[in-house]
Amino acid sequence: MAKTEPADLPLPDAPQRVTLLKTPAQFPGGADLDARKAQSLQEPIRIARVPKRLYVPLSQHIGEPTQALVSVGDKVLKGQQIARSLSYISAPVHAPTSGTVSDVGSYPVPHTAGLSAGCIVIDSDGEDRMADTGLRLASVLDADPAEIRQRVRDAGIVGLGGAGFPTSVKVNPGPGRNIDLLIINAAECEPYISCDEALICARPQDVIDGIHIIRHAVHARQVVIGIEDNMPNAIRCLQQALSDGDEHDISVITVPGRYPAGGEKQLIYALTGLEVPSQGLPIDIGIVCHNVGTTAAVARALMHGEPLISRIVTVSGAGIKRPGNLEVRIGTPIAELIEQCGGYTEGVARLVMGGPMMGFSLPSDQLPIIKTSNCILATTWEETPPPPPAVECIRCGKCAEVCPAILLPQQLYWHARARDFDKIQDYDLFDCIECGCCSYVCPSHLPLVQYYRFAKTEIWNLERERQQADIARQRHEFRQQRLEREKQELEARRAKAKKALRPKQGDADAKKAEITAALERVKAKKAARTQPPGNTDNLTPEQQAKIAEADRRRQSQRNEP
Repeated sequence: MAKTEPADLPLPDAPQRVTLLKTPAQFPGGADLDARKAQSLQEPIRIARVPKRLYVPLSQHIGEPTQALVSVGDKVLKGQQIARSLSYISAPVHAPTSGTVSDVGSYPVPHTAGLSAGCIVIDSDGEDRMADTGLRLASVLDADPAEIRQRVRDAGIVGLGGAGFPTSVKVNPGPGRNIDLLIINAAECEPYISCDEALICARPQDVIDGIHIIRHAVHARQVVIGIEDNMPNAIRCLQQALSDGDEHDISVITVPGRYPAGGEKQLIYALTGLEVPSQGLPIDIGIVCHNVGTTAAVARALMHGEPLISRIVTVSGAGIKRPGNLEVRIGTPIAELIEQCGGYTEGVARLVMGGPMMGFSLPSDQLPIIKTSNCILATTWEETPPPPPAVECIRCGKCAEVCPAILLPQQLYWHARARDFDKIQDYDLFDCIECGCCSYVCPSHLPLVQYYRFAKTEIWNLERERQQADIARQRHEFRQQRLEREKQELEARRAKAKKALRPKQGDADAKKAEITAALERVKAKKAARTQPPGNTDNLTPEQQAKIAEADRRRQSQRNEP
């Protein structure tokens, strides 16, 4: 990797530890692709119509699914929370419009495996009445960062660049972590996708406002917006918005338009020359990275009280009659979106969510738009021809040359095919960003990324099973400990009760004396009955006294009238 000279960019109050490069570095690997963005940028952003029925999935992000808060028949308002988070890595879900909940159940959702998932179905009432969300902060830049993080979480904001990681987690550096650099990712590198560029051109102030809010929340000491050099209109709009606001401490730096320049680790390297540690996070080197769409969503939530209920989606490809960028409510069926773009052309062959490199094919256009839907691509066979049949790997090494993560795709492929999931992790499988460069250049037409995704899924499943087994083992051990403890407690109670029943020594002596006296009395009475009347010579003085007393009582009884 060629080293470039850092620029002197002074920071207020503290010496900087992360420096920006004067000339962006070229990250390793990657591919030069035809951008094909012009067809969707012919018009400004269009507002998509709200459909009569919306299907809102309970899980639209990385992390745990949410739990529905509404039932069939409930009336909801636009922006009302309809599903809550149950864990830290999660994000609540809100009603995209006002209407009535007609069902809460399982429906097909956008997924690489074509799975179904829990959804809340809302029938729109056509009024689009807004709820009082309580998200707006009167003076957001004076607010406590903890309050900002909570509002971001309550707004259900996740990363809109495609990954869908909950934003509230990324704006929480944690104790003892200092953020030197906040990077705003505007490098929209995949072909066809232009939703970020359209957003920057139409609403640059939302982007700038969101940057200020996130910077305040993470205490970043410097901010840079990284953008590809093939987006001149967006660059001009950003620079104009920054100059109008007299923003001298936010830099706009262009990076070469080489795929995948928009990858988080690749953009960080291009701007700073620093590498994120293997299986590490940017925060490990004092950097936080957010997408421009995410920053705009943060501004809309905290400054205008709008939770994440819509996003800008690129609808493009030769299979679409009127390509463009539309602001779409979450839960809108893709078919409705296609219809608002003029419908399909005659030669349409494939429907893809995402771009041609990292997207996945959809089995139907009845699936809903979700928070991570940045692009709907309808292509012809001429645009995206089906790959020829795969043949055996010829070990040419081209996949390793283009890998931006500096991995060994051949080794990963062989171990994934052999289901050797222990060995494949030795080759840093989870550093793969699934950009598709290896598959793109493979002369054997091997679906390499599919193998990597399969291996990751299997490892996650095995890890989940291991965790469940550990939980079951811990529960069994806890039960055994509880039973043993209860047994010991029962034995202790029995011993205590037995001890309580055992007489003390003084009580025993008194009882013994009482028994002895009773025996003496019985013995005296018996002796008195066996002695001839009047003969008391063989009796003890005590027995004689008792006999005399008894005689007196009998005599007195006879003398009574």
